[in-house]
Amino acid sequence: MSVTPTNFSGRTVIVTGGGSGIGRATVSRIVDGGGIVVAVDLSQERMDAVRAEFGDRARCVTGDLAAAATIDAVLAAAGDRVDGLANVAGIMDGFLPTAELTDEVWDRVLAVNLTAMMRLTRAVLPGMIARGTGSIVNVSSEAGQRGSAAGTAYTTSKHAVNGFTLSTAFFYGPKGVRCNAVAPGAVATNIEAPFHSEWAQQRLGPIMQTTIPSVAQPAQLAAAIAWLLSDDASNVSGAIMPVDGGWAAV
Repeated sequence: MSVTPTNFSGRTVIVTGGGSGIGRATVSRIVDGGGIVVAVDLSQERMDAVRAEFGDRARCVTGDLAAAATIDAVLAAAGDRVDGLANVAGIMDGFLPTAELTDEVWDRVLAVNLTAMMRLTRAVLPGMIARGTGSIVNVSSEAGQRGSAAGTAYTTSKHAVNGFTLSTAFFYGPKGVRCNAVAPGAVATNIEAPFHSEWAQQRLGPIMQTTIPSVAQPAQLAAAIAWLLSDDASNVSGAIMPVDGGWAAV
């Protein structure tokens, strides 16, 4: 696939989930565009691979984003200026429907998919507001547009991501900060998504077999994220952009 680098010269962008999948592809886009990336991932092995590939253009942090210490480490690695934030990290929920949902799954999915996103966004906003510029891109999901794409916890988290995106865009647009989200469908990543519920498989299986478009590649999502982070999207804020091969049209 042909890629035209977006200009990120002189900019520092934080990318969560930067060790694989959409996050890794986003790191590559930003570095290719001349930017500095602060990449964070749960896996030390994946962070080592990012560091080996991109050298000092990628400042790597290993940690669980649900932990406050990891947020602090990311901010320390970024230094005094953060120009962009791509909240990519996320986990699935085993497609568990409400009656089968455990507190453990609910708490973990909301902690990673929503609360960590809020805390990191909250942390970078003061600097962006002070400079009068900044761009935040959140990874939502087609599950944030409907109730038939995942389990209850994941679906709830992604609907909440959409609301968080819109509210942030509303409050801080006048301060020069843009906030948008991309909503992918199926993407070829390392996130495991097995059915842990027989009823969910019966209910969702036929829908997924007949309505989901072909699986996208991480680079296709990274291209949309990079565009929203860049000045090319300077008049775009509060958008929930489907990048799903047309699934939203079904």
